[in-house]
Amino acid sequence: MTGLVYKSTGSWYTVKTDLGHTYECRIKGKFRIRGIKSTNPIAVGDMVDFELESDNNQESGIIHKIHDRSNYIVRKSVNLSKQTHIIAANLDQVFLMITINNPPTLTSFIDRFLVTANAYSIKTVLLFNKVDTYDEETLLEVKYLAHVYRKVGYECIGVSAKTGKNVDKVKGLMRGKVSMFSGHSGVGKSTLVNAIEPALNIKTKEISTQHMQGQHTTTFAEMFDLNFGAKIIDTPGIKGFGVVDMDKEEVGDYFPEIFELKQDCKFNNCLHLQEPKCAVKKALDNDEIAFSRYRSYLQIIEGEDEHYRTDNWE
Repeated sequence: MTGLVYKSTGSWYTVKTDLGHTYECRIKGKFRIRGIKSTNPIAVGDMVDFELESDNNQESGIIHKIHDRSNYIVRKSVNLSKQTHIIAANLDQVFLMITINNPPTLTSFIDRFLVTANAYSIKTVLLFNKVDTYDEETLLEVKYLAHVYRKVGYECIGVSAKTGKNVDKVKGLMRGKVSMFSGHSGVGKSTLVNAIEPALNIKTKEISTQHMQGQHTTTFAEMFDLNFGAKIIDTPGIKGFGVVDMDKEEVGDYFPEIFELKQDCKFNNCLHLQEPKCAVKKALDNDEIAFSRYRSYLQIIEGEDEHYRTDNWE
């Protein structure tokens, strides 16, 4: 039988077939995917083949094959660089939810997320949530950040789960697609998902104690079918987002504004640090590239995983 993984709890997987039947499945023995060092071989969104077996009149499935993925989004455990965790697979798009102060979403976190999604060819839309709660000064900050990210090609939408602002716009982008919602604990993911589909009634109390800095913690995602022809993958809040092994030379390729300029640098292998006649540094000096984005780029190529939670907005 073939089905889609809707939920993973580490050892058991909820798999749904085309006919709409749901089975609890597990993996038999070792299950490794070539080239991926992951704490979880199978993720929500994976298409799998399984066989049914009965034990004490209880029917369950044994997964024996995972279909090729079109993409997946993966995070590295901060301070545990060899281990990665696949959050979800076969996504059409990711909505990254951002709040300015409650809790603060740092530009370094946003940029690391975007680099990872870009590396795996996953479209990301930035949702600036809780816009109904901001004073004038904070709204200006939202507008500035949205300007920074729109300029490099990202769609940015101001939303309010409480007032319903732009909820229909988000629904329109979701129709016919598999979308994942992500962001820190407390940014309002569950509240927004419940505003999009009230019948889901996802618990809005987020568990953030699991995501202690420096520990490798499992992140259990779950997929839901929505009544307007969309699928959504809801993820628990992510505190840190370490970028998975990338060569220094390729990091700039996942910053659209750096990728666009690199052909104008004097050296083919320019890392845009101290090299002469660097088009990226020149653009930075001319305020054509946002300093926060360049700083994120530096942090990633210098491997500063443990320091990226500090941020300043200038």
